[in-house]
Amino acid sequence: MNISTHKVLGDHRGQLIAIESASSIPFNIKRIFYIFGTQPGIPRGNHAHYKTKQYLIAVSGFCKVTFDDGQGQITYDLDEPSKGLLQEAMIWGTMHDFSPDCVLLVLASEHYDENDYIRDYDHFLRQVSQ
Repeated sequence: MNISTHKVLGDHRGQLIAIESASSIPFNIKRIFYIFGTQPGIPRGNHAHYKTKQYLIAVSGFCKVTFDDGQGQITYDLDEPSKGLLQEAMIWGTMHDFSPDCVLLVLASEHYDENDYIRDYDHFLRQVSQ
């Protein structure tokens, strides 16, 4: 799980970044959503997925993302639209410290399925220790 930097294309008219399924990111995109209008001091996420992988990009503003694999945590800064962060399955993810103008784009490997979510941290720890 590292931040990837995508090539910025453009000219005097503006800039463009292309993200391609199974090329720029290591999975086929089945779901896209974005988070915006977050409230100060209130984190988002706070869950893991059994099988879904996600790719996060702050297309506007900035935020922090903390990943927890059950052994330790690491926090990343998403502060440029050319940066993307891969969240593998079975990683507890928390997005936090959003700027007021943050729009966090999330590309997911699977369609929404409530049964794919692990929302209890203790249950997550038991799952990753097996």
